[in-house]
Amino acid sequence: MQMTRPIVESTEGVTLVAGGPVTRRDLSVALARAPVLVAADGGGDSALRLGRLPQAVIGDMDSLSHEGREALRGRVHHLPEQETTDFDKCLRSIRAPFVLALGVAGARIDHGLAVMNVLVRRTEPVCLLVGPQDVVFHAPPELRLRLKVGERISLFPLGPVTGESRGLRWPIDGIPFAPDGRVGTSNAVAEPEVRLAFDGPGMLVILPRARLDRALRALVPGWRAGATTAARGR
Repeated sequence: MQMTRPIVESTEGVTLVAGGPVTRRDLSVALARAPVLVAADGGGDSALRLGRLPQAVIGDMDSLSHEGREALRGRVHHLPEQETTDFDKCLRSIRAPFVLALGVAGARIDHGLAVMNVLVRRTEPVCLLVGPQDVVFHAPPELRLRLKVGERISLFPLGPVTGESRGLRWPIDGIPFAPDGRVGTSNAVAEPEVRLAFDGPGMLVILPRARLDRALRALVPGWRAGATTAARGR
């Protein structure tokens, strides 16, 4: 896995904006939890359109407009290699407790699949994809989530993986999951605390977007809502 010196270092969470659809509300929700703003290539234009100035713009710069380059002069970090995606370039260039990624999949299925691939391969920093309806993250070996009974929880494997569960309507114990075999979408919460354990990497967890804070509490030690300082990059 390619390594690089970090471009952005923060003791707080980072909001990463890419070139896909991002609303003003999306960005406000993310910045309230991860106040350091970074853009992936054309996401620099998205940030400017929403009235925000990212601390850094990272990518191969095949999407950022000329106007965006001018407005963000001194903040653009051009990584021209074509072996990895802009999302990958950003994650390996950020050192922070966690990243909230917005607009990274967009309307293209191939982009979305590439993002999921990176999400599983890069275990640091912790990264959560925040979409219009869902929150997606790579499951750690053990996970405890406080959720509402009846809520949707989906598990999607990007590699062969088995696990154990407590608190799911349909337990997963001993099931051999695989992307070309059994998947675990549209399960449901049966108890207020869900416990999951996996025998290896590769499982994506998909929750309703309203459970973003619950996911952060489970994934980021010591995180609590309202603990961040004012958003930077304005």
